[in-house]
Amino acid sequence: MEKIYYKASQLKLVFIINTEGQAHTWKNIAKEFVHNQNNVSIFARDYGKTLKLLDQEGFMYKSFKPIKNRLFKALDIFKHSILGLNLRLTSETKLIIGFGVDANVVAKMAGVPSIIFTDSEPNGIQNILIKWFSDCIITPAKFGLNLGKKHLRIPSYKELAYLHPNHFTPDPSIKKELALNDTDKYAILRFNGFDAVHDIGRTGFSLRDKYALVENLKPYLKVLISSEVELPGDLQQYAINISYQRIHHALYYADLLIADTGTMATEASVLGTPTIMCLSNYKEFGNFVELENDYDLMYAFSNSNLAIKKALELVQEPDLKTKWRNKRSKLLEDKIDLTSFTVDLISRWPESFNELKASKVDK
Repeated sequence: MEKIYYKASQLKLVFIINTEGQAHTWKNIAKEFVHNQNNVSIFARDYGKTLKLLDQEGFMYKSFKPIKNRLFKALDIFKHSILGLNLRLTSETKLIIGFGVDANVVAKMAGVPSIIFTDSEPNGIQNILIKWFSDCIITPAKFGLNLGKKHLRIPSYKELAYLHPNHFTPDPSIKKELALNDTDKYAILRFNGFDAVHDIGRTGFSLRDKYALVENLKPYLKVLISSEVELPGDLQQYAINISYQRIHHALYYADLLIADTGTMATEASVLGTPTIMCLSNYKEFGNFVELENDYDLMYAFSNSNLAIKKALELVQEPDLKTKWRNKRSKLLEDKIDLTSFTVDLISRWPESFNELKASKVDK
């Protein structure tokens, strides 16, 4: 793929990217500005498949290594402080865009405004810092905290920056890549590594649960596993073997997703795929509560036995995908394309932000 080049000495926009999910969120937004001759820089954390995804999308970027021990990840703040100081000295940055407090730190040290997205209410200290230091905070409408005068609640999710129909067209050839026939039904099991700061103290499926899911689902459909942790040898045969960039096509055509990670559970939900999530304290997240209670697209549990029981119910339910596609249509009627929203916000900054606050879009 042709690389998307920019001149570091003429930066106007800086995107801070820490995870694969964030790379997906910002990719279409960043491309809009690159293609319109704006200068863009990306600073990306060497974590998981983040850099590989950026490579696949054709982006140039500068990478940084994270501190691996999650108990000391807060020390990464010093790296971001140095980055901010370098930006102050070497560029004419207009805006810094990112998730969480790290983008805040870079922006403050660089002396430029920041636009921050967050959808994680339990990140207490980070949310306090975001409230203090951000110039604009974007959250989904049902975000459970008040982050002050700079807070915009909008009818969208970060996943709709890249999975809204304006930006995502499912490719049916994915079944061939998965070594499946057109008529084969399949479930995707997604297992979290629980190594992020916001995962401290949280639990999902145990190894015993993972075996139980496979054994209980096999009589009804094909089972594919996507896992952030290494699978035992006898589960390796179920490992999904496609590029991370193609996973959303696999999610769209799946008959069921079962996960203990929130991002992929939300992705499947907005794609109209029946979704079961097992995550302790999931009710702390407004997104999950809304997708379950208001749209019936997700079933969330703290108890893994209940999650497995619900999975067995769903795989035996007729016309399941048709029902979920109809639910998805209702969701898309209510939600907006986050990419279009953010491109307009950045393009007309700060007038756009002042207009949105005056119109009480967040109320």
